[in-house]
Amino acid sequence: MKKPVKVTCPNCGALVEWTESSRFRPFCSERCRLIDLGQWATESYRIPEPDKPEPENADPENES
Repeated sequence: MKKPVKVTCPNCGALVEWTESSRFRPFCSERCRLIDLGQWATESYRIPEPDKPEPENADPENES
């Protein structure tokens, strides 16, 4: 019989067995799952937008 794989909870770092009986996997509990969901809902997790280069003809000092 294979040993169950253990992963760390993304929220608190606790070890969680990755099995069918682990109801909230990869999280250790419903609390950690809801905390993570709240982070997504408030847009705390974001992929940074790359800096956009300014057009060459845009010179704020020479505007009339």
